[in-house]
Parts: sequence; structure tokens; C-alpha cells
Amino acid sequence: MAKRLNLAAPSLIAACALALACVAPLRAVAAEPAVAAEVGSIQQAARQGADIFANDRFGGAATCETCHANGGRTAGKLPNGKEIPSLAGAAAAFPRFVAKRQTVVTLSQQIARCIAGGVQGTPPAFGSPEMVDLETYITSLSKGAVMGQQFN
Repeated sequence: MAKRLNLAAPSLIAACALALACVAPLRAVAAEPAVAAEVGSIQQAARQGADIFANDRFGGAATCETCHANGGRTAGKLPNGKEIPSLAGAAAAFPRFVAKRQTVVTLSQQIARCIAGGVQGTPPAFGSPEMVDLETYITSLSKGAVMGQQFN
């Protein structure tokens, strides 16, 4: 019986190695985004995003409106007093290249960065209903803005 187990062990090891080889490439693929919550319209998603923008602290000490006044529609101020522009048209500037970090940043990455840094909270997961609503709201502030200027 010991001989039989010794013969089975290499087969089991080979089967496990084959299974891992087949699964390993799947791990390199990005995870599926969270399933988005159902909404009745893009306007509803923008309204939900505006509510999150105004009220959610993301576990931190502030909200997005702490710095971005009037829902981001007008210029705001950072806690250090530095003025920041309104978010009107901001979504049209993404994706954009950030030379200091030598990387391209998407709108959702910028939102996450702002929440982590400015709000000092935990950003919603990429693709989550909350992140989609925030992106939709901020993009709604760019209605009429010319897209793609960063590519000129």
C-alpha cells in the first residue's frame, strides 16, 4: 500500500501543478469591479454622487465639500488656506499625465487620492456603486466642457 501511495503522490503533485498553471494566468487579470447598484437614470446616479460628495466622511474627518465649496461648483480652499479651482470641467481633464509621479491618473484614481489625502478617509472601491456615483456627479459638473484637451 505504501508503494501505491508513493505512485499516487507524483500524480497528485502533477495534477496540482497543472491546476496551478491553468489558474495562475487568471490571477494576473484585474479583478471584476463590484456590481453597480441599479439606478433609474444617470441623473439619479449623479444625485446620489452629489449626496455622497456632500455628506460622506469615508471614515475620515471631513467631506468632499469641506474643501470643494458648493458641491465643487465654485472655487474652494484646502485646510491650509490654499485656494483650489472649482470642479466644473475637471472631469474633462482626465485621464491626465502627472509628471511628478510619471504616471497617468484617471478620474476615479484622483477621487480616491483626494479622499485618502484630503478627507483622510477610505475611498470607495474602484467600480463600486459609491465610486461610480461620485464619478458620475463630478462628470456632470463637466457638462459642455471640451474633452481631450490634455492630448494636444
